Amino acid sequence: MQDHTSPRSLENSIALQKHGVGQPVRRKEDDILVRGKGRYTDDFSLPGQAYCWMVRSSHAHGIIKGINTAAARAMPGVLGVWTGADLAAAGYKPLTCGIPFKSRDGSPLLQTNRPVLPTDKVRFVGDPVAFVVAETATQARDAAEAVELDIEPLPAVTDAAEAAKPGAPQLYDNIPNNVALDYHYGDAEKIDAAFASAAHVTKLDIVNTRVAVVSMEPRVALAAYDGKTERYTLQVPTQGVSGNKAILARILNVAPDKVRILTANVGGSFGMKNLNYPEYTCIAHAAKALGRPVKWLDERSTSFLSDSHGRAQLIHAELALDADGKFLAVRLSGYGNLGAYITGVAPGPLSVNTGKNLASVYRTPLLGVDIKTVVTNTTLMGAYRGAGRPEANYYMERLIDAAADEMGINRLTLRKRNFIKPQQLPFPAASGVTYDSGDFGGVFQKALEIADYENFARRKKESRKNGRLRGIAVGSYLEVTAPPSGELGKISFEPDGSVKLTTGTLDYGQGHATPFAQVLADQLGVPFEKITLEQNDSDLVRFGNGTGGSRSITATGQAIVEASALVVEKGKQAAAHVLEASEADIEFGGGRFTIAGTDRSIGIMELAERMREGKLPEGTPDTLDVDHATKETASTFPNGCHVAEVEIDPDTGVIRIVRYAAVNDFGTVVNPMIVAGQLHGGVAQGIGQALMEEVNYDGSGQPITGSFMDYALPRAGDVPSMQIGDHPSPAKSNPLGTKGCGEAGCAGSLVCIVNAVVDALSEYGIKHINMPLTPEKVWRAIQNAKKTAA
Repeated sequence: MQDHTSPRSLENSIALQKHGVGQPVRRKEDDILVRGKGRYTDDFSLPGQAYCWMVRSSHAHGIIKGINTAAARAMPGVLGVWTGADLAAAGYKPLTCGIPFKSRDGSPLLQTNRPVLPTDKVRFVGDPVAFVVAETATQARDAAEAVELDIEPLPAVTDAAEAAKPGAPQLYDNIPNNVALDYHYGDAEKIDAAFASAAHVTKLDIVNTRVAVVSMEPRVALAAYDGKTERYTLQVPTQGVSGNKAILARILNVAPDKVRILTANVGGSFGMKNLNYPEYTCIAHAAKALGRPVKWLDERSTSFLSDSHGRAQLIHAELALDADGKFLAVRLSGYGNLGAYITGVAPGPLSVNTGKNLASVYRTPLLGVDIKTVVTNTTLMGAYRGAGRPEANYYMERLIDAAADEMGINRLTLRKRNFIKPQQLPFPAASGVTYDSGDFGGVFQKALEIADYENFARRKKESRKNGRLRGIAVGSYLEVTAPPSGELGKISFEPDGSVKLTTGTLDYGQGHATPFAQVLADQLGVPFEKITLEQNDSDLVRFGNGTGGSRSITATGQAIVEASALVVEKGKQAAAHVLEASEADIEFGGGRFTIAGTDRSIGIMELAERMREGKLPEGTPDTLDVDHATKETASTFPNGCHVAEVEIDPDTGVIRIVRYAAVNDFGTVVNPMIVAGQLHGGVAQGIGQALMEEVNYDGSGQPITGSFMDYALPRAGDVPSMQIGDHPSPAKSNPLGTKGCGEAGCAGSLVCIVNAVVDALSEYGIKHINMPLTPEKVWRAIQNAKKTAA
């Protein structure tokens, strides 16, 4: 037996310190990914596979009068052509929103019940109406162009506010005025009274622009069908195999065990790839009909049309304050644009999530939300990085800056007066959730210090000498992460000496393998390099709620902690026999089971091997393996403060972000390096929406931002160097004390960038400007302000 001071024990202790929680361990997968050796869906092929191409509507709204497929069927290599009528006859279920949202009167969300392919009407440009499968991708595409569509055009509507007006084109008979959900939250009577008694009310009309997701890897899928087992297999990039398996099984109208989902590397998703799209059912249908695998690969031009979009709100925001600037109430009203079909979680980010995050880090006694989510003749809406959280924080922080200017109160002072104080925690927010931890004022102060806020006036003076405008702004934020849900934490000690963790979250770029291994190594003392991760096969992942809403490290982390405790419990029983001691005398720590008060011990890996060999008495556990799922992992409340400083060339309207600082409270940080990377990426996406990204449609519903020629993304030169700080207050709702970090960059960056630009433009009397802050828009605002002043 090994004692505590043996070289092996010391070596294990050093390894734990090197790879434990809190260490900036390099990501396990990076060596593979940076050398182009990752395995994405298009890297997979099956013997005899055919290829699919979708036929899409070029009309935003219209009645399907006929679809002529004869010419396409006769073309070389074509194996089959299918329309909505064919799929309707197969008995597939519609694509629906699975969350029970309710309108203000208690009635449920009005579902659009999207068929796999429509048979009656098309409702947006890009709506798939048929598909072709051929021997090669080129043959499938050529044949798809030969399919003749007879569509009678109907008037289209793309603006949510216009769609909700009487007389607007109606997309569905069962959705009057196109309002699928009339969401209300708050005590309207009390809120009205607070506004009536307020010393000051600030009002802003804010456009939160529609954005495209444009992940590096377009959507793609490979379907196969086994006639003997009557089982479908789909290789597809997702955000979680277990949940998507259940959804696809429901649509295909088969038992869940008749579907297998496989996901390899994923080139970005940001919420978009977590929907179940029509293309997946189409190729599954064709695979069964043809008896051979079928692959579909999207292109960038069609992904702009068919991938879910994000944001898209028209909001009237109001903040009521007393004479001292104390917040009395905040309320939002307006519209959220659902697009043509409601699937996934779409109404949530546009309504519920926005309200849940609006109160942010402030003592806001009353909160009201009245948002109508409306169907329009546009691409469907989905979750997009933050899914309501960046939106809510954007509205709140814009209101605060505007209120400070109107009341003549320093912007920093106004925030400080309204911060929730540490001694007030746990704090029941007006949003209906209770914040368990945080030091919001401390985060704020540290951000100002890192940003060198006090010397801004000197830098502004220098900019003026160079003919530039300069502005600075802070953006505090708080996020309510994903709703409480369970997660899988299965731990297996493999015959090859590795330890496999199986969980239902899924890494689509975040880097799960390393931090999860750090947590497991800390809990059980198993060698970091021996830990592997399984998330990618629904046959192995029996349960899970996927990755989304910044839940992964908290949900899987809790599952690891709970499962590890069960491993230790089994290990003590086995170690008691091996060490010939009472189970009550066995202690565990540093990866070893030890008889209390002695130097007699056995390592967990050696014990696992002994148990595998079957050398323990009957009645003793024969393995350390544990298959455990948590009952529920609570939401957490990551928060922070970002500070942006911008320079503007007044002659061109060009904006440059010249300084950027951020201090965040992510609770216990498992891997600082990965957290920093997540933050940088989120800030870059916020920069994109704030300064350049916007999906636009013309009056007939035709998209006019359908390629990178029309839709701008930030490049490396647009993203500044960032000064990052940490001010953690560990969460009290989970055993690790973690809080989500994946979407925080967006939540903090949107508003501090926009507020900084408004601060710079205030020299011209400009009080508000909507995203995206393109050079043309900024230049025109300056010219109009000059004319007004003259």
